[in-house]
Amino acid sequence: MNLALVGLVAGMALGFAGYFGGFAAFLLVAVLGAVGFVVGRLLEGDIDLGDLGDLIRGRERRR
Repeated sequence: MNLALVGLVAGMALGFAGYFGGFAAFLLVAVLGAVGFVVGRLLEGDIDLGDLGDLIRGRERRR
């Protein structure tokens, strides 16, 4: 699945949530989507917990 299709599906999900559920539902879907994205990247091995902690703190990791 290419990134354009993923973006389309995410945009449609946020649009439906915003239209039918209001702004709170829009925010809930956006936050859960972001959490799912991070968990997916962790499971794929693209990032590790040390990188994630440094990213949250705003520090650059030195290797």
